Amino acid sequence: MYLRSKLKISSFNTLEDDQNYINQQVAVIEEDLQFIAQILQEQLRAEIPSGEYFQVKCAVKKDQLMILTQHPQGVTSDTENIFVLLEEALQSLLNRHGQHVEIFLRIAGVKLPYAKHSLILKASQAKVEEIREFEVSSENEKAMGGVQQEDKIDNSSPFTASDALMDEQFSTDIPDESQEQPFDPMADAPDLSYYTTLKSKRPIKPMMLGIVVAAIAVLGGAAYLLTRPCVMSECKEIQTAEGLGKSWQRLIYNAKSESELTTLQQQLVEASTKLKTIPSWSSRYQKAETLATDLSKDSETINKIIKAFSAASLATQKSQTPANNLEELKARQDLWRQAIAPIEMISTNNELYGWVQPRLATYRAKLRTVNQQLQVEDKWLQKITAAKDVANVAIKQETTARTLPELQKVQSTWQVAINALTIIPKTSSVYSEVQKLLIEYKPKLVAARDRTTKLQLAAKTYKQAIENAEQAKRYEKQNQWQAAVTYWNQALNTVKQVQQDSLYYTQAQTLIQPYSTSLKQAQAKLQVANSLQQTRTDLEKTCSGEVRVCNYTINDREIIVRITPEYEQALNSSLSQADKNTVANITNHLQSLQQALDIISDNANLAVVVFDAQGSQIHGHIPTS
Repeated sequence: MYLRSKLKISSFNTLEDDQNYINQQVAVIEEDLQFIAQILQEQLRAEIPSGEYFQVKCAVKKDQLMILTQHPQGVTSDTENIFVLLEEALQSLLNRHGQHVEIFLRIAGVKLPYAKHSLILKASQAKVEEIREFEVSSENEKAMGGVQQEDKIDNSSPFTASDALMDEQFSTDIPDESQEQPFDPMADAPDLSYYTTLKSKRPIKPMMLGIVVAAIAVLGGAAYLLTRPCVMSECKEIQTAEGLGKSWQRLIYNAKSESELTTLQQQLVEASTKLKTIPSWSSRYQKAETLATDLSKDSETINKIIKAFSAASLATQKSQTPANNLEELKARQDLWRQAIAPIEMISTNNELYGWVQPRLATYRAKLRTVNQQLQVEDKWLQKITAAKDVANVAIKQETTARTLPELQKVQSTWQVAINALTIIPKTSSVYSEVQKLLIEYKPKLVAARDRTTKLQLAAKTYKQAIENAEQAKRYEKQNQWQAAVTYWNQALNTVKQVQQDSLYYTQAQTLIQPYSTSLKQAQAKLQVANSLQQTRTDLEKTCSGEVRVCNYTINDREIIVRITPEYEQALNSSLSQADKNTVANITNHLQSLQQALDIISDNANLAVVVFDAQGSQIHGHIPTS
């Protein structure tokens, strides 16, 4: 109704008034063309998948309405569907019967279109009657006294110019790429120069009639679009956004808690969302878009800060208890980094700087503490790694260790691995792993120690047996058979004590037989020695007296007894002075001596030979056994 009332032209207008009116209407026409283009562009965006990449402009060339559509290279387009959509939209918007329309499709950056569609609009019956009524009303105004124009009125519509004039400005056919064409509809549109120059002093009213009717049809078809936010009514969305922007610093300053900061962020999101509901055909669209961008940036900044505070809160909560493992400590480090990274990007001139700066220093200090803990934990981790490496060496040594030095080396290697683990404190995050390794390694150390101890004991036993045998041999050389028997007996018993699972067992077994033989021989020698000793004792008793009766020597085969000269002389003296009784006593004494020597010979199992003082054998006896 607004446009229609403005288009009721008085028949009493002068030529100068008509010129001014035309200048005013040029702006109206250009605005209407932009409006039509926006509606068509929204139609494409709503109806085809790639519609957001399409751009539409409208132009009036001579008497034809030109719909100029382009899209970027690489965007797939259904040409037939696009032409159908645009034709339906134009038919609904304009309802202009007989209006010639040319629709062009081209790729952005390419001057020549690749598709064209021509059509003639048909008005509905109601619309035709409306136009006729409007024309009759205009003729009545003229008949009732309107000033006649000097020149003859041209009733032709601006949309019905000749095709010859059309060809001067556009190429309506798909051009051959080999020919250069000056066609660039997007660069030229809209070209309204036709309506800014009076030709042959033609009256304005008939010429503008078609455009007025088209504008009225647009307004009727776009009733919904005009009711969108900030199109015709006042724009509360922009007022709210501007008010929020003006009070931004105060709201930030007054925020006392993170919850209040969250509330402010929600207000920003809500205001930005409402601004985005303002359609692109609104005169306030550009301003709304700028405000929405600013609010979104502020909202995003606050959102990052809130997330940073949340990460810091979670890290603080987790830090209340010691970390059980290295992964937990690294997770805390990551949380502090998440808390620091967003807020350290906020510059000093940002309204939120005062909010984040105190926390940033605290967060960095917390991160340093965690980093120091990780450095310490890394030290303990290196200890664990070293202990594992040493343990692997010990395992390899065990498979080949045979001698005592080798087993002692295995034991010391296990001890090194365990010592490396025992210095790791209970407060360490890797302590649980340390305990697992100690449970595994300590029994291996005990086993290595037992094995070493057994081998040491076996070696000591084996060595002691060897030493006892050597000592027995030394006593044998000294004919100390009693001592020799004692040491041979010790050597044999010791060598039998070498444990079967020791490395010395086999060697010890080879010594049992010779040691047993040596012991028996020594025992035999001892028996002989003991017998000889008894023989000497018996001989000593037999040969002793007031006058020594005899002397003796013993060898391996016999006992040699020699009557002493003193005893022989005493016998001779006694015989010279003795009576018969005395002679009988001497004879008995000599027989007793002889019998005693024979018994000694039998006991010693040695022959006895008796010589007088002159060296003549006076008696001999061979044992019966």
